[in-house]
Order: sequence, then C-alpha cells, then structure tokens
Amino acid sequence: MEPCDSQQCSNLTFWAPQARVAAGGTRMLGWNLSPEDLVHIPEHWLKYPEPKPVYNYALGVLYIVFMFVALLGNGLVIWIFSSAKSLRTPSNLFVVNLAICDFLMMLKTPIFIFNSFNRGFALGHTGCQIFALVGSFSGIGASATNAIIAYDRYRAIAKPFAAKMSRAKAVLYIILIWAYVSPWALMPLFEVWSRYVPEGFLTSCSFDYLTRSEEIRNWVAVMFVICYCLPLGLIIYFYSQIVSHVIIHEHNLREQAKKMNVESLRSNSNLQQTSAEIKIAKAAITICFLYVCSWTPYAVLALIGAFGNQDVLTPGVTMIPACACKAVACLDPYVYAISHPRYRQELNKKFPWLEIKETLASETGSTATELTTATNNSTPANQPNTKNV
Repeated sequence: MEPCDSQQCSNLTFWAPQARVAAGGTRMLGWNLSPEDLVHIPEHWLKYPEPKPVYNYALGVLYIVFMFVALLGNGLVIWIFSSAKSLRTPSNLFVVNLAICDFLMMLKTPIFIFNSFNRGFALGHTGCQIFALVGSFSGIGASATNAIIAYDRYRAIAKPFAAKMSRAKAVLYIILIWAYVSPWALMPLFEVWSRYVPEGFLTSCSFDYLTRSEEIRNWVAVMFVICYCLPLGLIIYFYSQIVSHVIIHEHNLREQAKKMNVESLRSNSNLQQTSAEIKIAKAAITICFLYVCSWTPYAVLALIGAFGNQDVLTPGVTMIPACACKAVACLDPYVYAISHPRYRQELNKKFPWLEIKETLASETGSTATELTTATNNSTPANQPNTKNV
C-alpha cells in the first residue's frame, strides 16, 4: 500500500492524530502518528487503547536479555564451529547455518527495543520493513534448516552404510535453503504478494494477516502449508524414524543376548554408544518441542487473523508469539551445539577459565572409529549407526 497523498490524507479524518484520542482522554494506539505512518497500520490495531508504558518498557528489557543471550550463544557456535578443524564437517555446516539464522533474528531486536522505549512506531515504515524482512529470512530459514538437520541425522543413523554427505552436497543444500526462503521473504517487501505491517504494540512487524481480502487469505494459507506444515512434517517424520531405529536396535540386542544366554552383548567400550542413543531420542523430542513452541503460536495467530475471530487478537496477545520465537533462538545453540562433546572441548580450549569438565575423546578411547568398530562387531549390519551424530 502506497502512502496517501495530501488530498487523500485530508479526507481521512479517522487517521488524524486528534481523532485517535477517545472520550475521557484515553489515547488509542497510533494517536501521535501522522497520516503517512498510519496508512501502513492495519485498522484492527487502531481500535485499541495505547498500552501502559510499563508494558513496553518490560518488553524492551526482555528483548535486551534475549539479544545478549542469543547473540553470545549463536556467535560462539558460528565462531568455534568455523574455526575448529575437527568441527568443520559437512553435517556441522547445517548447525552453523541454523546459528546464523538465529543470530540474524536477534540482530533486528535493536529496532524493537528502540520502538519499545519510545512506546510505539518510532522508527516508522522503513524500520518496520527492515525488521520484518530480516525476521522472515531468519525465521523461515531456521525452519528449513531444522528439517535438513533432521534429514541428515536420519541418514547417519538409519542408513549407516549409505555414502556420507560431502561438503559440496551440504553447501548445495544450504544454497537451496536460502533459495527456498528468498521468495517468501521478498514478496511482501515489494508488495508482490501480501505486505509487511506493524503488529501488537506497533513496536514489531510481520506479514499482513489481518486485512480481509482474498490475497491476504491465500498468502496466509500458502505460508502455513509451505513454511510451517512442510518443515514440521519432515522434522516429525525423520526424528520418529530415528527413535524407531534406536528402539529396534535395542530390541535386537536384547533378543540376541537371550539366544546366546548372556546378560548383554555390550562391552565396556560401547556403553557410550548406549548413551549416544539415549541422547538421540532425547534430542528428537527436544527439537520437535522447540520447533512447535517457536512457530505454532505464530501459525495459529495468522490463521485466526485471516480466517477467524480477530477480536481475540489483542495487542498484548500478539506479542506472545514474537517472544516465543526469540526465546527459542536463545535455546537453539544449547540444544544443537553446547551439548556436542567436541564443541565443549573446543570451548574449553579457547576459554579455559570456564573450567568445562569435558574429557577428550583420545583419553577415553571413545572415538567415532572405535564406536563404529564396536557397533559392527556387536550388531547386525542393518542396525542404526550413531557415529555421525
């Protein structure tokens, strides 16, 4: 939507600042904005009173915490995984790409913080477009990267004798991720399909899900399927297959032990494999849970806005999904990387004052080669392999 010209603005009495103060002096959202700014804001938000300053200030402080934790955690992941030769594997390229997505997501938070402490649409239409564009690239990119990570781990465990993923193939997958993301991020920016608009307290921005038109409804429906349901479906499928293979693996080991009349086929050297398999199952549940917590609130919000009762979407309610996404961006580096033994080893090398208690693989003998040998000696060929996890 283009800004109104002088003649149009003079006819829009609803947009005039003096009309944005209700009886009794209650200020409505956008009360102090010009018609040129108000024309970019969905009318839905303009019927609500301005929130108390403490709400904006509290969200500003919360986002400062989110920004510090996420930039630190994801920054360390990017730096250490990129600088440590032992961590520069094709599979870990996907972890780095996820960290880059989360890092980008938090780089835009200064716009939100500035708006919050100025209690509204302080950086205007330009700031809104930058905030929403970076959010779309990072958010959709993170969901696609999560799906690729799930696929990569599925191949490593369920198909242990398949050819390993090469660095060139991993880079190709990453290029495809960003090629997949770009149209969905750029179309609203250029208003080819949908547009980026303020939401909630007018301090954050996202794609338009409130305008009652076929264009917006079609956009929301397609985004819901392509950018939410498809990655979620892939994540659930691949991780359910991982858990299934781990369960079958354990069952076959127990059955073989019974036939051989021994308590267990496991030696001391592959007890660590058991621990790895348990971690796989836990990671599967955690990853699915984080993805659902991160993007389900936004998906539901958009569907209600486009097809449901918009009255339930108050400014305060619509700030919840934004906070959920930022919180998950803080947790991702811990789930994907900080639990990685080699990452902790490298972190301890660079920051010995952290006193991270991580025994080197060479000291315990629990290298990937030894785990693979133990696995091949004690399990049938069709059992899952955890060496690439």
